[in-house]
Amino acid sequence: MSRLKRIQKGKTNLPPRLVVYGTEGIGKSTFACSAPSPIVIQTEDGLGQIEADKFPVATKLEDVQADLLELETQEHEYQTLVLDSLDWLERLIWDYVCRSQKKEDISQFGYGQGYTLALKFWRELLEQMDRLRESKGMAVILVAHSKIERFEDPESPAYDRYSPRLHKLASGVISEWCDALLFATRRIRVSEEQGRGGVRHLAATTKSGEERVLRCVGGPACLAKNRFGLPNEIPLSWESFVSAIGGQG
Repeated sequence: MSRLKRIQKGKTNLPPRLVVYGTEGIGKSTFACSAPSPIVIQTEDGLGQIEADKFPVATKLEDVQADLLELETQEHEYQTLVLDSLDWLERLIWDYVCRSQKKEDISQFGYGQGYTLALKFWRELLEQMDRLRESKGMAVILVAHSKIERFEDPESPAYDRYSPRLHKLASGVISEWCDALLFATRRIRVSEEQGRGGVRHLAATTKSGEERVLRCVGGPACLAKNRFGLPNEIPLSWESFVSAIGGQG
């Protein structure tokens, strides 16, 4: 059939693919598990206090692949896939690459070849998640911890920014794949105080108390993006996210 006759028009009405990252304890997993009917693939043991259905903690890449295959091939009523966390999943991928190539450590490959080999398995997992999204109508939320990286900006002096705690090659593939890369953080107010030694800068939360937010647009402070036209910042809650994208979640 001619490809012209298969042209798709308008928006595709598919659930979102989100990556949410931030520091420990900020509420990333709570946000993800507040989505409709979640099922969690665990790569770390840290969800004991969260009410959600979970697969047993994956200890190798094959466990994650099997969990995704079961969700794809078996009947169920789950509407959201949550994977927690990406940085622990990366360790499982590296371990699999090392086992298959009889290496002790991913750095032993030299010239970054191990990290390049790992991209094959990242892409395969993302393809599995896309099939769940298309065949089962499931939203996908991937959770990651954050790190501070040095960013070499060609238009300005280098500076530090937050990014997902992943190797840069994997981070690039995942950031390109997802519909929104969201940074979970606290809104900080910095005040000045005059002391004997001069001016001190003090960090505090807002006057109304601790305010947790999602940064939806990237800038010097963090890596972020979205395809939904979201504002720079929204409250860190599933209800706020759904409201911001117009009830599409």
